[in-house]
Amino acid sequence: MKDVTQLDPVALRTLAVATRLGTFEAAARELHVTPSAVSQRIKALETRIGRVLLHRVKPLEPTEAGLVLVRLATQTELLEREAVAELVEEDDADGTSYASLPIAVNADVLYGWFVDALAEVQSRHRVVFEVVREDHTRTAERLRRGEVVAAITGEPKPVPGCRVVRLGRLRYAAVATRAFQAAHFADGVGSATFAEAPIVAFDRSDSLQHDFVLRVTRRHLAPPVTYVPSVREFDRAVRVGMGWGLLPESDVLDELDRGDLVELVPGRRPEVALFWQHWRLGSALVDDLTEAVVGAARAWMAG
Repeated sequence: MKDVTQLDPVALRTLAVATRLGTFEAAARELHVTPSAVSQRIKALETRIGRVLLHRVKPLEPTEAGLVLVRLATQTELLEREAVAELVEEDDADGTSYASLPIAVNADVLYGWFVDALAEVQSRHRVVFEVVREDHTRTAERLRRGEVVAAITGEPKPVPGCRVVRLGRLRYAAVATRAFQAAHFADGVGSATFAEAPIVAFDRSDSLQHDFVLRVTRRHLAPPVTYVPSVREFDRAVRVGMGWGLLPESDVLDELDRGDLVELVPGRRPEVALFWQHWRLGSALVDDLTEAVVGAARAWMAG
């Protein structure tokens, strides 16, 4: 086996940037070098490791070995920034660059409470965030690929090298306007009416509505769908009668009590268990972020 200690940090960062941006040309622009230099650095790293790290396609696709080193490069950069911040005197802090944390989060959580947790952490650290919006069923893959440091996910099994903390359960209610219910469910809720009644979904990764139909009818149906990839506009689409949809229970309780919205299947409120996964880094910043996220989540969601 090759000795792979003392890896070139410049080459590691180059690999991470090329993977994130997808081409040698884009990586060269960010690193202020030529595309040839980017290619040579990665080739030298592959020679050092003795494995192919990138598939030369567009966009560039890291191999399994490449993903390991992308994670290493991102983790190293974060820990270096934290170390520098500890060494800088308070009076000189204004000259210290900000750490940047990429995080993958699903839309309902982002809209509901997540920004409050980020703001709490930013009040104590020189940090900025790159929030990647992704369905909770897909955020763990972002973590596995080294694209994010942490993620809110529906996956309880830890990604290799990560720690998992259970956050709680996000409970939903299948709701519609009274006029929509009268137009599409006058004959009751069943396979025939669910197959014909339009639904509102966030995007093509959002399977909540279809999963609900399957649980209620035990049939795979294909109702007409309107896709609205914004939480605020998704909610409005349901409330103006474009279709029925699953909205967070906490957002609709008052409207259900007033009769402004109706629940299609009373008492059938699906729950999504959510987990916080983050790299095991020994990072004070990530530890503080975890504490803030867990505290905010447990105050907002069911246990």
